[in-house]
Amino acid sequence: MSKKMLGDLMRQAQKLQEEMMRAQEEAKKKTVEATSGGGMVAVVASGAGEVVSIRIEKDVVNPEDVEMLQDLVLAAVNEALRRGRDLVNEDMSRLTGGLQIPGMGGLGNMFGK
Repeated sequence: MSKKMLGDLMRQAQKLQEEMMRAQEEAKKKTVEATSGGGMVAVVASGAGEVVSIRIEKDVVNPEDVEMLQDLVLAAVNEALRRGRDLVNEDMSRLTGGLQIPGMGGLGNMFGK
């Protein structure tokens, strides 16, 4: 490989890295919502893998069945985090043209994946 080709490749790689960093910052600003229990529990999560808000309808709060509420919250949180992870992976895939770049892992590692 010539020095010129290597230099061009390095510039392209650096440009891609910069674009991916920008996309990662943008993903932190995006949010997704997931619900459980027919909408009785709703969770909003960011593309950075953080839970932004939780809404629980008072009709689902039953002191005699706390376990059900815990299950509904857990299900909604896990789904919201999965959707956030998918959102980031889709954005990264668009940038890389679907290529799996070693060390990037679709940036799913932002979520401890």
